[in-house]
Amino acid sequence: MKITGLRTEAVQIPFETPIRTAIHYVDSLCCVLLHIDTDEGLVGEGLVWCMTPVRLPVLDAMIQSLSGKVIGRDPHEHAGLWAEMWADVNFFGHKGITLFGIAAIDMALWDLVGKAHGLSVCRLLGQSRDRVRAYHSGGLWVSLSIDELQAQARDYLGQGYRAMKMRLGKPSVAEDIERVAAVREAIGPDIDLMADANQGFTVNHAIRIGRALEPYNLVWFEEPVQAYDLAGSARVAAEIDTPIASGETEYARYGFRDMIERGAADVLMPDLERVGGITEFVKVAHMADAFDIPVSPHVYTEQSLQLCGALNNVEYSEMMPWFGALYNESMELVDGDLLIPDRPGLGFTFNPDAIGRYRITA
Repeated sequence: MKITGLRTEAVQIPFETPIRTAIHYVDSLCCVLLHIDTDEGLVGEGLVWCMTPVRLPVLDAMIQSLSGKVIGRDPHEHAGLWAEMWADVNFFGHKGITLFGIAAIDMALWDLVGKAHGLSVCRLLGQSRDRVRAYHSGGLWVSLSIDELQAQARDYLGQGYRAMKMRLGKPSVAEDIERVAAVREAIGPDIDLMADANQGFTVNHAIRIGRALEPYNLVWFEEPVQAYDLAGSARVAAEIDTPIASGETEYARYGFRDMIERGAADVLMPDLERVGGITEFVKVAHMADAFDIPVSPHVYTEQSLQLCGALNNVEYSEMMPWFGALYNESMELVDGDLLIPDRPGLGFTFNPDAIGRYRITA
């Protein structure tokens, strides 16, 4: 099998209600969808995303700039192709937009190989489970009132979730603690609850609020400080008992090696587009496993389920519903767990009607 071409399409999915975190305002999901064509008629699919459509042309250009490294090649050579792309972007660096481009192609290559053999990516990697505990991550935003937080939390329970994540970022410690207490009251003591500061706090503020959060039995306290402040994150981790989760803004295995060496997080959260795709995600997870550190994929729920099924140190899957409208298939929740799809490749395929509905010019 040989790769004959790369095709990209840009889509923008508007949110019914804009999302606010401690540092973000997001009103739509903007994606570049990648199709890798082959001489055998199989098509591999991948995607990368951002928060504003003005940056979609940059993502598209990065992907297209790497096309010469993969056209004419066999997708089964994905490990070698990853290494060649990594070397090719050296001049621009190994963080940022270069990794986005590599990631989109790498996802599509794995998807192709799975489709070529009629196997899921999970089975290609070596399956260890057929389901994973999911936490709902698509709500409980900073912008909601306490009554709205409690109503939404109860709604997630009604949908069958046994874990969920809320956001922090109010001006005072007392206000954030009041909100966490309200959600804990709504869901009871036995439901797993995470809290995400979205990099919005100083180190001292994060330590103060982290200590105040201890009675609410959080699974983790996520991104309490700026992602680049590994020393600060390590200070927070050393000062509080609640595990610190971070890594969604980190790049490739070298970035995660730094996090591990500095003790910056108790749970690592690789993001498929920033880490560099499936090939690099697996390396990061195995490295973390050598230190008995759990990992939890960031966003990309549909694609990440395949990794959740193969990697033993994944404890939770983030259930982010943002991308669901793009696919022919839907995620399945059973007893609070997401099922690992046993379909060829990544297990989710783009819906042409949805693409047509959301398509924009990059």
